Amino acid sequence: MGLNLANYQLKARKAVREFWSKRESARETQLSRDKVDQGERAGVTAGRNMNGFLNLMAAVAKENGLPRADVHLTGRLVTLPGYFRPTKLWDMLILNDNRLIAAIELKSQVGPSFGNNFNNRAEEALGTAVDLWRAYREGAFGDICRPFVGWLMLVEDCPASRKTVKDNAPHFPVFADFKDASYAMRYEILCRKMMQEQLYTAATVLLAGRKCAKTGAYSELSDMTGLKAMVSQLAAHIAAEAARVQH
Repeated sequence: MGLNLANYQLKARKAVREFWSKRESARETQLSRDKVDQGERAGVTAGRNMNGFLNLMAAVAKENGLPRADVHLTGRLVTLPGYFRPTKLWDMLILNDNRLIAAIELKSQVGPSFGNNFNNRAEEALGTAVDLWRAYREGAFGDICRPFVGWLMLVEDCPASRKTVKDNAPHFPVFADFKDASYAMRYEILCRKMMQEQLYTAATVLLAGRKCAKTGAYSELSDMTGLKAMVSQLAAHIAAEAARVQH
């Protein structure tokens, strides 16, 4: 039996529509109360704008042999122990028979301040992965095979995220792949390198503009860092766990 990708493209378009509509609703609510956060935070602080993507990942788990897996999305139930810090809250944990199957982190970035925010997101993603795998090696999650660890970034598709960015280091040259790379491409490079270093099983970057609130359209920068790659790897991991349970 083949893997079931849970009609991921349709669900992803729905997730993009929900992302933009929830941001706009949050902004309008704060405007009506005369209480507005600075900049783009008005569309962030009111809720979980990426829930549509969590629903997609949960559907993949259900459709590939673990219909009764524990899918945790909120509160203390998405907490894992760390090694360099006591605990870490994830966006989604999937457990089966108290075995950690998957841990997934979802992030988004909307303009205009892409520069500092990119560095912050990169450092956060790297630190989270290093902490998790060291805790795993120390037996924090019990005697299990390596879990699926996923990272998904949704970036606003706009001129600021697509434009060429110049970087200069005063003492040593910047790596060639970052030369003239846009912030969108920097996220693609980050995702690719995190997978190559086995920090994440799958890392994805999607681009979607504000007008996509109606259509849910999104774009990708490479097959390796596209959504299908992440969904396929998660489905395969879930199916392998289901086979283990059946055996």
